[in-house]
Amino acid sequence: MAEAIAFLPPRASVLSRRDNIVTDLARLVPADCLIHEERELAPFETDAFISYRRVPLAVVLPRTTAQVAAVMKYCHRHAIPVVARGAGTSLSGGAIPQEDAVVLGLSKMSRVLEVDYSNRTATVQAGVTNLSISETVGIDGFFYAPDPSSQLACTIGGNIGMNSGGAHCLKYGVTTNNLLGVRMVLVDGTVIELGGKHLDAAGYDLLGLVCGSEGQLGIVTEATVRLIAKPEGARPVLFGFDSSEEAGACVADIIGSGIIPVAIEFMDKPAIEICEAFAKAGYPLDVAALLIVEVEGSEAEMDATLKDIVEIARRHQVKTVRECQSATEAALIWKGRKSAFGATGRIADYICMDGTVPLGKLSYVLEKTAEIVERFGLRVANVFHAGDGNMHPLILFNANDPEEAMKAEEAGNEILKLCVDAGGCLTGEHGVGIEKRDLMRHQFTQPELDQQMAIRSAFDEQWILNPSKVFPLEGRR
Repeated sequence: MAEAIAFLPPRASVLSRRDNIVTDLARLVPADCLIHEERELAPFETDAFISYRRVPLAVVLPRTTAQVAAVMKYCHRHAIPVVARGAGTSLSGGAIPQEDAVVLGLSKMSRVLEVDYSNRTATVQAGVTNLSISETVGIDGFFYAPDPSSQLACTIGGNIGMNSGGAHCLKYGVTTNNLLGVRMVLVDGTVIELGGKHLDAAGYDLLGLVCGSEGQLGIVTEATVRLIAKPEGARPVLFGFDSSEEAGACVADIIGSGIIPVAIEFMDKPAIEICEAFAKAGYPLDVAALLIVEVEGSEAEMDATLKDIVEIARRHQVKTVRECQSATEAALIWKGRKSAFGATGRIADYICMDGTVPLGKLSYVLEKTAEIVERFGLRVANVFHAGDGNMHPLILFNANDPEEAMKAEEAGNEILKLCVDAGGCLTGEHGVGIEKRDLMRHQFTQPELDQQMAIRSAFDEQWILNPSKVFPLEGRR
């Protein structure tokens, strides 16, 4: 792909000292925790936003908070950029390094440290995968609510950095609503504790500031998260419509009526066909749009809630209503949805957008998105968290065609601007990273950006943490 997004120029003073830096890092961590040979650095040159690549100066994979602190203290003293990395599943380029940067990967910090059912919390290292928390406590009737589609691989540290959500965030909230405390290493190596097992903490809400800060305020090494008791039952239902507009209007009316299902997921026809071909989930192929609506509770509660939802759907000319009849069928329905990104990657390259819009604007934004993509001569598959308006249009293109790749980025930028202009925002859960960095001026005024950058500077005066991300390169403080 042609370079459309600029990076800060690498610091010559750092590059010229590469060998010395590697030697010094080798004194701070065990030999198997340091990667510096060029061929071994290749897996760390990008993340899930594969359009851009940069081979880092070195990669450090610490096992303890003390090792993270030692590395941060050293890099701060010598003004060496540091990019935190979890599983590398970022879809916004949040973990793409620079040539003068040390990647600080947390994959070796993957232990569940404590499960405390009396306080309904779990304390885990930042490299623990999202799904493994629920697997650890599931046998005892609990789960961790945020469930991004990449939860099999993505880590809690990355979830905190991007404030990740998932299909069930409609009822249970995103990461910030389920995060109680963190242990964090500041840029100079100082270790601090924010929050804890208690429900609220004194002083400024620094925990809320850290969640969603994209690795620019410090390195989270441990987290204390909220555990939730499993519901008595859960039932996903498929609703098929003859148009995306009717499906979008149905979502708005469900939420507007005061009903809060556990999840409402949307797929248009291209996404339905892609996911069904991969997962064989039994999705109807004769509809233009599909909603997966899940409710939970006792059988009586689920029956009553679904009765009201079906009545609303009928007002929007619903064509298909199919309740799952078994746990196996429910798992298949969710397998299809959770596999959407991977299944799409089987048939085409794609860029995944992440704008969020008011529910009343869903139909309008879907219609305009189709017009934008068609104008660029491309295709789009829409699959997203409809309940909270977090849209994920997948713009399909050929990555081997530089012109088509550039068109995909331009179409994506127009869609994100559309979301903002409709009263929404640039990102719901994927983060700004480098992908949306240059669109921040469309969302915020310069004084608003200045205030955010002042906060960033208070934590990292040299701006060595995750450089080139979040804020436009022009006009930085």
